[in-house]
Amino acid sequence: MFQHIISELDLKKLKPNEKRWVGSLLGSGAALLLKQIADQTEQLLVLVARNSQHLAQLESELEFYGLKPTIFPDWEILPYDRLSPHQDIVSERLSILSNMPKKGVLLISATTLAQRVAPSSWVLGEHFDIAVGQKFDLEQQKLRLIQAGYHLVDTVYDHGEFAVRGSIMDIYASGQNFPIRVDLFDDEIETLKFFDPETQRTTEQLKQFTVLPAKEFPLKEARSIFRDRYAESFPTANPKKNPIYQDVLEGIASPGLEFYFPLFFSKTAMETQSSITAYFPSNAIVITDRHLDEGLQSFWMEVMRRYEDRRHNIDQPILAPEDIFIQTQKVLESLNQFPRLIVSSEVIEVKAGVVNLPFEAPAQLAVDPKQQQPFATVKKYIDAATYPILLVAESAGRRESLKDALRASLGEIPSVESFAQFTQSKYSIAITHAVLDRGLVVRDQLAIISENQLYEHRVVQRRRKRQYEVSEEFLIRSLTELSIGAPVVHIDHGVGRYAGLVTLSIDEQDYEFLQLDYADAAKIYVPVTHLQLISRYSGGDPDLAPLHKLGTDAWNKAKRKALEQIHDVAAELLHIQARRQAKPGISFELDDLAYKQFANAFAYEETLDQANAIEATLHDMQLAKPMDRLVCGDVGFGKTEVAMRASFLAVQNDKQVAVLVPTTLLAQQHFESFKDRFADWPIRIEVLSRFGSNKAHVKILEDLAAGKVDIVIGTHKILQETVEFKRLGLMIVDEEHRFGVRDKERIKAMRADVDMLTLTATPIPRTLNMAFSGMRDLSIIATPPARRLAVKTFVLEQTDATLKEAILRELLRGGQVYILHNEVDSIERTAEHIRSLVPEARVAVAHGQMHERELEQVMQQFYHKHYNVLVCSTIIETGIDVPNANTIIIERADKLGLAQLHQLRGRVGRSHHQAYAYLMVPSLKALKGDAEKRLDAIQRASNLGAGFILATEDLEIRGAGELLGEQQSGSMQAIGYSLYMEMLEKATKAIQQGKTPNFDAPLSLTAEINLHMPALIPDSYLGDVHQRLLFYKRISNTDAQEKLDHIRMELIDRFGLPPQAVKHLFSVHQIRIKAEQLGITKIDIGSNGGAIEFAQDTPVQALSIIQLMQKQPTYYRMDGGQRLKVMVMLAENEQRIQFINELLNKLLAELKR
Repeated sequence: MFQHIISELDLKKLKPNEKRWVGSLLGSGAALLLKQIADQTEQLLVLVARNSQHLAQLESELEFYGLKPTIFPDWEILPYDRLSPHQDIVSERLSILSNMPKKGVLLISATTLAQRVAPSSWVLGEHFDIAVGQKFDLEQQKLRLIQAGYHLVDTVYDHGEFAVRGSIMDIYASGQNFPIRVDLFDDEIETLKFFDPETQRTTEQLKQFTVLPAKEFPLKEARSIFRDRYAESFPTANPKKNPIYQDVLEGIASPGLEFYFPLFFSKTAMETQSSITAYFPSNAIVITDRHLDEGLQSFWMEVMRRYEDRRHNIDQPILAPEDIFIQTQKVLESLNQFPRLIVSSEVIEVKAGVVNLPFEAPAQLAVDPKQQQPFATVKKYIDAATYPILLVAESAGRRESLKDALRASLGEIPSVESFAQFTQSKYSIAITHAVLDRGLVVRDQLAIISENQLYEHRVVQRRRKRQYEVSEEFLIRSLTELSIGAPVVHIDHGVGRYAGLVTLSIDEQDYEFLQLDYADAAKIYVPVTHLQLISRYSGGDPDLAPLHKLGTDAWNKAKRKALEQIHDVAAELLHIQARRQAKPGISFELDDLAYKQFANAFAYEETLDQANAIEATLHDMQLAKPMDRLVCGDVGFGKTEVAMRASFLAVQNDKQVAVLVPTTLLAQQHFESFKDRFADWPIRIEVLSRFGSNKAHVKILEDLAAGKVDIVIGTHKILQETVEFKRLGLMIVDEEHRFGVRDKERIKAMRADVDMLTLTATPIPRTLNMAFSGMRDLSIIATPPARRLAVKTFVLEQTDATLKEAILRELLRGGQVYILHNEVDSIERTAEHIRSLVPEARVAVAHGQMHERELEQVMQQFYHKHYNVLVCSTIIETGIDVPNANTIIIERADKLGLAQLHQLRGRVGRSHHQAYAYLMVPSLKALKGDAEKRLDAIQRASNLGAGFILATEDLEIRGAGELLGEQQSGSMQAIGYSLYMEMLEKATKAIQQGKTPNFDAPLSLTAEINLHMPALIPDSYLGDVHQRLLFYKRISNTDAQEKLDHIRMELIDRFGLPPQAVKHLFSVHQIRIKAEQLGITKIDIGSNGGAIEFAQDTPVQALSIIQLMQKQPTYYRMDGGQRLKVMVMLAENEQRIQFINELLNKLLAELKR
């Protein structure tokens, strides 16, 4: 298309420091031109973007025209910040530096270009290869990896980590997308496989890979250079007072060390090889904007300003800007060693070496949905054009909606897969989908119309590169780690303390036991095959957990009392459930076309979990029984969209929807967002809250009763007796953890036959409880929306210095700050203090005692950036989303509950910037008990989607509360949460089958199986006690053969082929599962036979046993009413297993007849 222009530029003959200019590159023209140049040249094109937004735009445009650029990422932290770049970014940078592409396009932003990188001689000399078949000495390789900056951990999750288990090594090497598992046979490498860090299961094989350093500097081996260079750079500083310096000598990379990285290399190396241009191939062509120097200069000023702010701390000196960054003049000089192409969107006056392209500015073709023909302007434009036109929608869904919308005026528009396919086809108009911000018009040749030109106000979210699925089991199981001394409940003996795993030898066989200590120094050993008898005691402060005496009946009393209470709870719950199940609910019909249209108007890309939650909800609504679903997702993970889809389905079926929210502010915000989302549909939405006049309320109530209002959003007002619905079909409760027991009872009464959808970030223990016990359906949305980073959480002592640093860090990158001060009396004083502390801040105040109008105004002004610091009370817990506010400072954090801390922390981090939460306490030393645990829990769970994990922790810190309200926790405290849940489930099942639970019978029928052979996971196979316990517990809790097989596959996958003892462990549990179906309580069989005991209510018929004895009288005989004696010589372990399996299979087969 631009052949003559490319030949006119004649880039092959360009010499270093020679320049060519290209003008009038409008729209996405630059990307198209580059694509065509790249196709014809063997040289690398280095494209320098103005900033990171510009870089993202160029990336998507180049991809649209069919070229995948290599992107050299920025650290994404501010100069001199006390933070380190994300390990994934470091990995990506090292991978590009060590293997710079020779052709194609390299994208880099101007500020990244101005930052020094590690000298090329070090990066290129620092990697080693690992391949299948090579000799591999584990100890030596361990040292090598540690030298290269890798961390030795138990389980590998992030770049720069490695783990060793027996003859297996896991490495998450820099530059790799997945971690790699190295499996050794003796001392050579047998296989290399990628594995998924979430599930730890292997995926595909590979032959070899390269290990790059984990950091951009040699932390371990260059300590002596660092020491000398530090002394030379800061002669007056006392290194002992600088924690970063101390850490380096210990070999620890503390946050912010990156800004001292030049000290790890010699001065000459830094001066000659530390510009990234040193890595470019010598024939590379550098392409820049005309105004590059202005951008570089303003960045340099910013660096100088931050340097001036920070350089006065004598104990923690910082390097001068020219050591870490490159001055503008020098950057330009280094670029001039290469041939240059300078581009501009303006027309450049013609002289030698200048070319202006035939591009025009893309037209704005706004679609006006209020007109009769919304697409009139588009149609006019297309009709007038004499050249091919390509429409670009953002996603496949949007593409279909656009085709439908344009069908009336333009007929059927053909779809094409890509731009390349469009240029080959001879269509005069076509449509495709891709992320493209700017369109393109080539005079009289071609026009590309991006969706942005049609809809100016839509928010486009970039596609996420990777999607992780979070397994629920993973969330739940990582919480059940036991530490020595933790309280544990044994079903028959009560609450004791866990004292570790011990191996004892009995009859010359090794067995592994869990040791529990009880009062008066009594001990119990529980075989690992019976771990289902044990549960972790949770339900209060572990320090206050009871310690029972063995042999007294205190435990049985407590258990019995709990059981009686559980029985009532179970009966009442079932009553509610039964009422709901018995009343046929509404079975909603899904109108595919309308729903698709509604779904496609969603401005964002759905995440995997979100799509699953939506699908599950709609599926439930289409069933004839009432839905009761809990959607648990972190703050800002898109729960509201789930609610909107459900509401849409209800309203389409002519039913009313009630949305219940805890605060007036939130009601207002939901009202706005529902109105926006339903703007194109004839649906009436109203809001009931403290805002608005009485008169308006009365009118809304009348219309509700008359069925004129489709969706009503409101606070507690909705629950009043006076509110009547004509045909309520769906009830949505948002932020469920904010409602008290009373409100919930009221909701329950309203909802016996209505579909219920509950949304929450941190479910209250009790809700979670119900979901776990299978009384409500649970959907977890644990995948963050695209490009979300976890909120970094710090627990700090409150001082003016920490406060100032935290506020400034946010203001300097153009963000906004929440400061939470929970005492209304002194809130103004605090605001004044901050104004004097940080004069450049524009401070506003918001709390619940202000007038509504005033409060709303402050929040709106904060949203629109009139203020950049908001001092407020917990009223913001459920407030408006302010995407630009990415720091929250919580004063007296020790006084808040877990759910509250998590909710508050979720107010920030709603965009793709790193967000920070500072939990300030008066003194770290004075923290006590629960408060310390809460802060610790929230700091630990800083990953995204942590709301759910926190709730399970909260359950344990507070106990679950009685499910039905009034008596909130008594028995739970006495017998521990897990056991309580187990008993509740059993009681519920019993009542469902019409039996009365027997309070004195043993609680759970667990068959005790003893085959007199070692059945354990040996230390040599799996060394980590935690992991061993976890597998024991998971194996003990299985109730089906396939679950057992899954665990076996996982074990083999992660730790290699299992030894005999592990195989026996699985056999024992296989037998246990069958025995439980047959109502067998004990199987004890050794080499000389043994006995099988049946429960009183075993389903096995006496007749089958009599037939057994008649057929083989020498093998079997009855011993008392419930015991079958087995008299067979079974010396071999395998024989024994086979014999029992055959016997049980025979009995099972007879049962099924």
